[in-house]
Amino acid sequence: MSKIHILGIAGTFMGGVAALARELGLQVEGSDQAVYPPMSTQLENLGIGLRQGYLARNISADADEIVVGNALSRGNPAVEQVLDGGRRYTSGAQWLAERVLPGRTTLAVAGTHGKTTTTSILAFLLHAAGRDPGFLVGGVAEDFGRSARLGTGREFVVEADEYDTAFFDKRSKFVHYRPKVAILNNLEYDHADIFPDLAAIQRQFHHLVRTVPGNGRLIVNGEDAHLAQVLAMGCWTPVETFGLDEAAVAIARADGGAGFDWSARLLQADGSAFVVLHQGREVGILRWPLLGRHNVMNALAALAAAHAVGVEPAQVIGALSGFASVKRRLEVLGTRGGVTVYDDFAHHPTAIRTTLEGLRAKVGDARIVVAMEPRSNSMRLGAHAGALAPSLDLADAVVFLHRPELAWDAGAVIAAVRGDARAVPDTDALLAALRAQAREGDHVVFMSNGGFEGAPRRFLALLGDPGP
Repeated sequence: MSKIHILGIAGTFMGGVAALARELGLQVEGSDQAVYPPMSTQLENLGIGLRQGYLARNISADADEIVVGNALSRGNPAVEQVLDGGRRYTSGAQWLAERVLPGRTTLAVAGTHGKTTTTSILAFLLHAAGRDPGFLVGGVAEDFGRSARLGTGREFVVEADEYDTAFFDKRSKFVHYRPKVAILNNLEYDHADIFPDLAAIQRQFHHLVRTVPGNGRLIVNGEDAHLAQVLAMGCWTPVETFGLDEAAVAIARADGGAGFDWSARLLQADGSAFVVLHQGREVGILRWPLLGRHNVMNALAALAAAHAVGVEPAQVIGALSGFASVKRRLEVLGTRGGVTVYDDFAHHPTAIRTTLEGLRAKVGDARIVVAMEPRSNSMRLGAHAGALAPSLDLADAVVFLHRPELAWDAGAVIAAVRGDARAVPDTDALLAALRAQAREGDHVVFMSNGGFEGAPRRFLALLGDPGP
């Protein structure tokens, strides 16, 4: 049995690669240094051995291939051992492209926001249509109980990340996938550690556009001017647009256009119910547990992509009423003492704002308290510092976890927050501050794209503790 060692195995993408490799019958081991649920739980359930730390001795001598995650760079002891030993190595994206995608109809989901949720919706729709798709999602899809599977059907749905591939391959991961159908959800500046400006990201998105065949399909957010600029660089594939902005539709019609190919008419302000329209014709009504305008957009993109491979929306739209989404996407952990606690994967001000808009539309005047860990590379570098406070306007109170490595002036951000805001130096202080101010009827949202030291569940447990 062939054996692979995965460096960075607890990452959301590499954990999915591990699951697929195990399903292919390979012997899988791996190492990482930051391990936390839900990926650590998935690896444990799959019986995949996990070694702590990037130590040269953690890579078995009989491993036939090393799959290197993009969190590792030159100077890392494990990387140096691989290179010095002349070991066979590859990236996760290249491994997926070579070992899983050949012979499949690949549907790729790209964008600054919403990739994980949209990928999960699309896989769910294809499954509801009886296609038994394969998928790799950057999170644990609640409806499937895992982040990746091979599936027996022809389609494979992959979350297509614009982040770089590996220390030896600085192209975006998504250029490896060669999709037949690609969703371009949105495009904003992010990943300040590798992209100097928005134009650099747009070039990578255009590299993806160049790989989609003429008999394929591009599903594009028609409201996004940055994506329009990408398509203006050259496009050789039929494009279908989706969007909700009525002003944009009116302008398009005034110019002789027909508006968006896929659109929605909201029945509930929180996005939990809406009519789906294709070419202006109603194709179904969707009532589901997700919230927010952004998730309506995600649903439109997924329905359009499924339609591109022959799935009629009317056939599957009703199934989405039972869609459970992805762990850590405004995931309700529980309610204790009248306080509802959420765990949300937040990495960008736009995602923070749209998530809070959806929650505010649902809870009305109830208090929303946000516990924020600015953890992404862009957050730590201060690339989003100016936009962070406005993104929190709908929160009544915010507690920031201000770790020492934050390079920007947290005081200026805190001063600009509309509601009550404060910063604390560690997780224990954050939990104490939240416990002191939480009261019945509150909605407490933990926002971080990392483990947050288990803070959301620790806080839920504190609410159940009567104290001294």
